[in-house]
Amino acid sequence: MNYLVCISKTPDTTSKISFKNNDTEYNGDGINYIMNPYDEWYALVRAIELSEQHGGTVTVINIGNASNDIIIRKALAIGANDAVRIDIEPQDAFTTASNIADFAKDKNYGIIFLGKETIDYNGSEVGAMVAELLDLPYVSYVSKLEMNGTTSTVTRDIEGGVEVCKVEGPLVLSSAKGIAEQRIPNMKGIMMAKSKPLQVLQPSQTEARVKTEKFVLPNVKSGVKLVDPENMDELVRLLHEEAKVI
Repeated sequence: MNYLVCISKTPDTTSKISFKNNDTEYNGDGINYIMNPYDEWYALVRAIELSEQHGGTVTVINIGNASNDIIIRKALAIGANDAVRIDIEPQDAFTTASNIADFAKDKNYGIIFLGKETIDYNGSEVGAMVAELLDLPYVSYVSKLEMNGTTSTVTRDIEGGVEVCKVEGPLVLSSAKGIAEQRIPNMKGIMMAKSKPLQVLQPSQTEARVKTEKFVLPNVKSGVKLVDPENMDELVRLLHEEAKVI
């Protein structure tokens, strides 16, 4: 069984967020970019584990421009066999999903992995779209995955507990904490990554369905007010008049 892992590039979690062009575009000047952690730590590593246990290959796919090659090479260093980059800067989730689906439709991948979301947009949209476009089952927020032949047993967190599902045949899933543990690329993997194939393909003709009108930063959080534990009247007043929670 072969596996496809969708990876994306995101700003480092310590990046200072700002916008440009009348707040319609993210300002990437001076930003350090990384592979989306949910794609790297969970989706990619679990796919590699399955290929080591049951055989098969792991292909990573990225939708983006040449600046994304650095994170693709990291995925190859961690253990992916080969990589594909669709040379387009996607404007919405549908553009990303449709290009992934167009690439995968005739490849017979057993499982298509994604992280549960990207840490910049937190949309959790692409996985469901890919599954719909390929007419495949979709399971989101998977925290455990076991394989027995072509049957996948998946566990996902739900409100108040967990849900266990069995899926026969190919599927798309989004990966959450628990499905795998992070791997750090070693020197051998880094050296081998340089010779592993990275194929660059032209995008499919897909028009974006969503246009970003404006980005807005959240309000700056106010400082913490400390109240003497003996002064309960003042605490009640602040909760009532300022916080307005009582």
